[in-house]
Amino acid sequence: MEMDSEWFESDLWVGKKQYRAVLNELYFSWTEIDKKNRDRKAVSVPLSELIGVEEGRVEILPQRKAEETERHFTVFTVKRSRGGRGSTGLWTVGRPQFCCNSQDLRDHWVRQLRTALRKHGASRPHRLLVFINPFSGKQRGRQIYQSLVAPLFELAGISAHVVVTDRANQARDHILKNDLAGFDGVVCVGGDGMFSELLHGVIGRTQQEAGLSEHDPAVTLQPCNLHIGIIPAGSTDCVCFATVGVNDPVTSTLHIIIGDSQPLDVCSVHHLNKLVRYSVSLVGYGFYGDVLAESERHRWMGPLRYDFSGCLVYLSNRSYAGMVHFLPADPQLSSPRDNTRCLSGCHVCSESTERLFPQSDSSSLSSSLSSSQYSQDSSQSEGEWVSTEGRFRCVSLTCMSSSCPRSPLGLSPSAHLADGTGDLILVRDTHPLGFLTYLHRHTTTEDQFDLPFVEVHRVRAVRFSLPPGEEESEGEEEGEKVTEAGDCKAECEGERGGGACRSISRQHLTGGGKERGITNHKKRDFLCVPCCSRAPSVSVWNCDGEILPYAKILCRVHGQLVRLFARGIEDGAGTRPCTGGNGKCKGRYVLHT
Repeated sequence: MEMDSEWFESDLWVGKKQYRAVLNELYFSWTEIDKKNRDRKAVSVPLSELIGVEEGRVEILPQRKAEETERHFTVFTVKRSRGGRGSTGLWTVGRPQFCCNSQDLRDHWVRQLRTALRKHGASRPHRLLVFINPFSGKQRGRQIYQSLVAPLFELAGISAHVVVTDRANQARDHILKNDLAGFDGVVCVGGDGMFSELLHGVIGRTQQEAGLSEHDPAVTLQPCNLHIGIIPAGSTDCVCFATVGVNDPVTSTLHIIIGDSQPLDVCSVHHLNKLVRYSVSLVGYGFYGDVLAESERHRWMGPLRYDFSGCLVYLSNRSYAGMVHFLPADPQLSSPRDNTRCLSGCHVCSESTERLFPQSDSSSLSSSLSSSQYSQDSSQSEGEWVSTEGRFRCVSLTCMSSSCPRSPLGLSPSAHLADGTGDLILVRDTHPLGFLTYLHRHTTTEDQFDLPFVEVHRVRAVRFSLPPGEEESEGEEEGEKVTEAGDCKAECEGERGGGACRSISRQHLTGGGKERGITNHKKRDFLCVPCCSRAPSVSVWNCDGEILPYAKILCRVHGQLVRLFARGIEDGAGTRPCTGGNGKCKGRYVLHT
């Protein structure tokens, strides 16, 4: 046994095999002893990815089992999956069980490992506010938390205050109105709608405390200190997939435990100098708005309603007139066609941190975020606006790739999570086969932008309006397109949760036609039949799964406004050279996978 202040090693057994275990200031590693001195591999776990240490033989998942022995201890670690492409971001819990020569040696190992955990866990959360939506997805939110999340939080020493929501926007209201002192972050167990509630609550509270008006589109919003965690348990978990790379509750829980921090751009959507919503994924007009509006009529179908509605809207063969004005980002920094991907440790996002927060460095970033000394160079006052108009199949703005299991590369594969920009995608009117080609390419590796009717621009702000006369003609010819509040309430009766009842949409829909200049409130179904004789002249906006009843909007991207318990999508597991400082080591270290 050898030890010093930052180094400890001894022989341990795993099963019937003997290992040389080493603990230094960065890694805990163990190598099988080879008496023939042949090349050998060592499993190496960064101390930042240790979860906990327990005496005895202990199992946490699927249920806790413990066998108390005098010479054994169990180490719980992050373990990366060796799966294929679809599971490169999957994390599981590794739990090697070691046996020592004596109880004293076992106790010393446990003390040393726990001391290392405390030293490297300063940035980890210790107290969390958890919101569970019991109605999201397949209504398994409670079960997912109790069986998968809570045991890992307990193992890691995290205290959680749990709130099970029973109405829409309860989580948002709780964050806005209650004392959050002592909490290191807020966590949602649900889908994208539940995440949106936390997003609006955290941003809103931060701006209130900073004395800033969210409704002023020209104001530079205060970045939020309180981290947001996402435990995927909804019908759609696009934000989780785009920031972690997989929709898996255990993976997301482990990211929360080890205190990963991923900054995220947020788009604020305004109508007539009033904040409508925040968005991190998609603000879409035309096809994506029509699909969402149509799907609201078929909620009884579950997630299948999106496929069904998509087919109906595609067959209706619609396009819409519009005027788009956008503020381009600096093309020298990045481009939506540069064939890069925003992965963990993305250099574009890292350089953007220095650009967005020029007075901060890696050691003082958190303190600068809580001060007013930051400078968003994406201010609308800089640069010249570019204008274009015509008929569009869809107009989309996304602050991330918006990847999902069905579209692994997303709407904009080269979009970045935290560079202070969004990607504006304009799909002009084209024949049905051409538009189908565009849609199909989202499910393949083909470039969906390599089509003559598609444009993509990296932007800092976007304005959209209707051509003169369109709003009046909509009122005279088609009536109110969006379902009114009472009808939506009846349609959603019996459902609630993040996005389930669409209460925010209902709030905006009440009187929405009047604000849009629509005078005739004659009710009609949004979609008649695919071959209806007269298509509506105005669509609606799909804002992260919520319907906005305003056609005229202003969107502005706020760089790194919030932070998630995530690290971005990892580019597979890699290898490291042996840097442990042990001159006797002749092998190579492989990251614990």
